[in-house]
Amino acid sequence: MSIQELIVDLIGNACANVCSTMLGVELTRVEVTTEMSTPEPNDGVVSFIGLAGSWTGTGSISCSPALACRICANMLMTEVSAVNEEVLDAVAELTNMIIGSVKTDLEQHLGPLGLSIPTVVFGRNFKTRSVGSAEWIVERFRWEDEDLIIKFTLAPSERTAHSRLHTFSQCTLDV
Repeated sequence: MSIQELIVDLIGNACANVCSTMLGVELTRVEVTTEMSTPEPNDGVVSFIGLAGSWTGTGSISCSPALACRICANMLMTEVSAVNEEVLDAVAELTNMIIGSVKTDLEQHLGPLGLSIPTVVFGRNFKTRSVGSAEWIVERFRWEDEDLIIKFTLAPSERTAHSRLHTFSQCTLDV
C-alpha cells in the first residue's frame, strides 16, 4: 500500500469515527482527488494543523459558514446562527481530532510526528497557500447538503529527504 493510499484510508476512518462520536452524524465520502498547492479563492471556514518530524506536512478542514455552525451546534448541543468564537473553536477542535487521529496512526509507519495547534480562518474570497510545491490529498465528505473538505499533505522533511532514495510518491508501506 502506498503512503497516499494509507493516508486516504486513515482520513476516511478518522472522519467517520470522530463525526459519529462527537457530532452524532455519518458523513458520506463524495470523492478523493489530489491537487497541487495552487491557491484558489475560499469562502467560509478553514482550519489548519501542521505536522513535523522526519516527515512534515499540513492537514486542513474547510466548510461553509452554515456547516461550521452545524458542527458547533452538534458538538456543543446548542443553537448557533452565525459564525462566532465558539464556532471557530469547534471547527478547530474537529480539525485537531481528525488530523490528530491520522497523525497518531501514521506514527506507526513513519515514526514520531509533532502536531501544532490549529489555526482557523473565516472570511470571503481569501486564499491559503503552503510553502513548496506539495501535492495535497483532498477528500470531500457530504453532510446532508453541505461539503466538509479535508486536505492533507505530507513529505519527508528536508533532513530526511536527503537521506532517502525514494520520494513521497514512490514510497510504499507494508500494512
